Amino acid sequence: MTRRIVVGVDGSEPSTAAVRWAAADARRRGLALRIVHVCEPWPYGLAAFSAEYCAGTLDAAADRARELAGGVEVTTELRTGNLVDQLIGESASADSLVLGSRGLGGFSGMLLGSVGTAVAGHAWGPVVIVRGPGQGEHGRIVVGYDGSEDSDFAMQYAIEQARARHTRLHVLYAWQLPMFSPYAAAYDKLLDNAFQHEVHAAGERVSPWRDKYPDIEITDENLCEHPAGALIKASTTADLVVVGSRGLGGFASAVLGSVSRAVLHHATCPVAVVRPHPERA
Repeated sequence: MTRRIVVGVDGSEPSTAAVRWAAADARRRGLALRIVHVCEPWPYGLAAFSAEYCAGTLDAAADRARELAGGVEVTTELRTGNLVDQLIGESASADSLVLGSRGLGGFSGMLLGSVGTAVAGHAWGPVVIVRGPGQGEHGRIVVGYDGSEDSDFAMQYAIEQARARHTRLHVLYAWQLPMFSPYAAAYDKLLDNAFQHEVHAAGERVSPWRDKYPDIEITDENLCEHPAGALIKASTTADLVVVGSRGLGGFASAVLGSVSRAVLHHATCPVAVVRPHPERA
């Protein structure tokens, strides 16, 4: 089956930005593009207006995508039913799913709507959340990597993005110090030993990726601070931030970890949250 990127649209400004991002990504990576609009029922007997609006929204997005994607194959799908369920269903057979950060039904002050949060937490494969028009290119992809299984999948997606863009990949590992009493003996030495251990371990984790992908410039950074804060700060000079859905510190039952959730809500560039596809898990 042809690999394809799926983008969900609803006519909002963030979804228009998502179409632009998805079209550019499909062109760079040589993938097909599928544009999906889920037409939810309108009340008060407005079914005819609802159908017309939904069809118009889908057609406008497709026209825009074809302008931007060059010779990429662009197809459309008009679906009905629950919006979140339909988008999660689309993700199972997609290379990645791209959404705007908020839809038409969201509160204007919210950085990430309920649909984006729900889909990012349950969809298979990468879910890319696009906040709005791009603010120029910085020439780097940032990936949060702690050696967990989910972060391995995030790293693989980040490498594919870096290769397609001919840009460097910056691997970020941030961690918080354990709580020590400031009056404990040898406090400074304990902190220094802990830091050196974490730096060494992080470097060892990145080294095999450099060996496997020598064509990609991979830099790494180790920070002693909260991972969410470090990634959000890094997003101001990144074209894309990539995270796994859960890291080593998350509860096994959580579908979206606290770090990935915080990055989705506060990063200033597009964010990809990566969970493995069923057949790749």
